[in-house]
Amino acid sequence: MEDDDEDCYLELNHTRARFLGLPRLLFSEDVSERKYIECHKKYKEEELREFGYRWIIFISIVGQKLLQLFKGMLACLGKMFEYCLNLPSTNGGFLKLITNALKGNVAKPVIDSPTFASAVGNLDPRVDLDSHLKRGDARYNAYLSMMAAKLSYENDSFVETTIHDRWKMELLLHWDYRSVGSDPTKFHNQEQASTRDHPEQASTRAIMFKDQDLIVVAFRGTRPFDADAWCTDIDISWYELDTKEEEGRVRVHGGFMKALGLQGGRKRNKETDEVAEEGKRYAYCDIKEMLRIQLEGRTKFIVTGHSLGGALAILFVGALCIHKEDAILDKLEGVYTFGQPRVGDEKFGRYMKRKIRCEEQYYRYVYSSDIVPRLPCDGKIFGFKHFGTCHYFNCLYKEKLLEEEPNKNCSPWLWHIPNILIAIWELIRGFIMPCVHGPTYRESWFLVLFRMLGIIFPGLSAHSPQDYVNLTRLAPKSPMKEARFNQSGL
Repeated sequence: MEDDDEDCYLELNHTRARFLGLPRLLFSEDVSERKYIECHKKYKEEELREFGYRWIIFISIVGQKLLQLFKGMLACLGKMFEYCLNLPSTNGGFLKLITNALKGNVAKPVIDSPTFASAVGNLDPRVDLDSHLKRGDARYNAYLSMMAAKLSYENDSFVETTIHDRWKMELLLHWDYRSVGSDPTKFHNQEQASTRDHPEQASTRAIMFKDQDLIVVAFRGTRPFDADAWCTDIDISWYELDTKEEEGRVRVHGGFMKALGLQGGRKRNKETDEVAEEGKRYAYCDIKEMLRIQLEGRTKFIVTGHSLGGALAILFVGALCIHKEDAILDKLEGVYTFGQPRVGDEKFGRYMKRKIRCEEQYYRYVYSSDIVPRLPCDGKIFGFKHFGTCHYFNCLYKEKLLEEEPNKNCSPWLWHIPNILIAIWELIRGFIMPCVHGPTYRESWFLVLFRMLGIIFPGLSAHSPQDYVNLTRLAPKSPMKEARFNQSGL
């Protein structure tokens, strides 16, 4: 049996916390009786005595409890909001909507239909692929990856119609997955976990399709009205995974791990399919098995995602590395992430740089003042760091290859005023882009309003898929990228 002194983890269970008892966490260094905190003994005795650590835990727990408290209300609000967003397009535009309303003949949007777009889809309604970008273009994989990441936010009918009828590709998989329940008694004492104490969440979605001899796996990011997905984002639990190599144990984000369907705690290297209950599906195992079946001959695959989806994409590949899935990894063409948050510590980064060719296989795109890639903060409390080259694009869509995005921790004195000015420019730029680059760059009225919100909350509107799609289309061809792409034989 593994020595408990080596078993490092921090497991938060918001369902066991009570609002009235949470403030005691801030004023007492003794956390031994806090049932909603399970962690390594040394971590509890040393690091949790610092107020900064307890404050972050307090915010995480309170945030998750509030999200679950208003989960139903948030979901209803989201349905109503998306219904209203789809009214104009269903009726042929604003003017026809007004005309139909006066006639009492308003066409009602059909939820889950091939034309019903999500809130994210309404930010950037472009669905068809750019005819100027073809297989063989060095920018094609990045562009297709971002379009796939954006498509993953949509309903099943929308996804099927887009991939089959518009993109003329083969849809292999589209599924909503559950996160692993993370009751600490299940992981650390190997006892039966209570689903009542820690219910599973269906917050993970992935789509997989095939473009000739290239398979694309896209993970969905955080939907604006999905309480479970937001809980995944702000869950600061972490686990240490034993790589059994020179890096030893590496620390990864627990919320993202559970969203993939991977175990934590003492059996943290054990795959969920070994312990999953009958009838339940988990993203990592399902996608891995589908890839094992589909990767034949010259077929390769890429993994992608926007926001939370980007975190799941790189962790999916990390899990393949830790589980020694060399046959699958040999077919990896690349990992493309857009606005991805940090997922692991410095040792995890070193491990991944040894296991995959980061300069050729890992493309982490960051647009301008996007706040999400700068979270969780790179500091003492989390210890999470990005790795690999950052493909950074400024608000003019000019690319720089950096080790880290500028102002990596959102320092207030370097953040607000400059990025308010950038947000104002982005709002103005939206009216200029169609004149310079054509009508496909016209921004929706919803995105215009969202950009206005970005002036108040700098870095928020920069996370929009619109900018990430634009930068993959407008980025100049790099001679180095072109040569590397041609050498791959594609």
